Amino acid sequence: MQKIKLEILGLTVSSPKPNSNYALVLGEESGYRRLPIIIGFHEAQAIAMEIEKITPNRPMTHDLFKSFADAFDFTVEEILIYELKEGTYFAKIICSDGLKKTEIDARPSDAIPIGLRFGASIYTTEQIMSEAGIAFSDFMDEDEGLEQKVSAETGLEKKDKDWVKNTKTEELRVLLEEALRDEDYEKAAMIRDELNKRT
Repeated sequence: MQKIKLEILGLTVSSPKPNSNYALVLGEESGYRRLPIIIGFHEAQAIAMEIEKITPNRPMTHDLFKSFADAFDFTVEEILIYELKEGTYFAKIICSDGLKKTEIDARPSDAIPIGLRFGASIYTTEQIMSEAGIAFSDFMDEDEGLEQKVSAETGLEKKDKDWVKNTKTEELRVLLEEALRDEDYEKAAMIRDELNKRT
């Protein structure tokens, strides 16, 4: 089986409504094909939080998995998206305790945020990439194909960041504390990035 290494390029939101579905856009590391996978709001948030290295007040499910793995001395080596059946992707979390490898079946939307917490690589097969991948030429601006592209760091649409630039620093600090208290980590990351630019 020929494996293709993927990287996370971004997230696209289906609509501005709360709890909308997202498309996680993966791209082959050495190529121009893209693989979009539809995931839920909470999974998108889990991916965005790990990329941004935001620590929640309470452990999320994927953080709990990492703590559990650390306690029993096993690690996640890679995530493999290995099958596409009737529009549904199937993935495996490939784990190791240093002596034996174990494959755990999972949804890609769960496997990828878990893999990110271990620094594991993400792979798919050539068959899936040929069947479901979208090719971009050297001359095409990727943003044309991802009109609603959101930051891979925060999971928020670019237009939603405008209000932050027009808010005073003191107000942003208060809003940051509120966002963290409410566990709105996407908003917290956006505010934090703006505050970092001002210092």
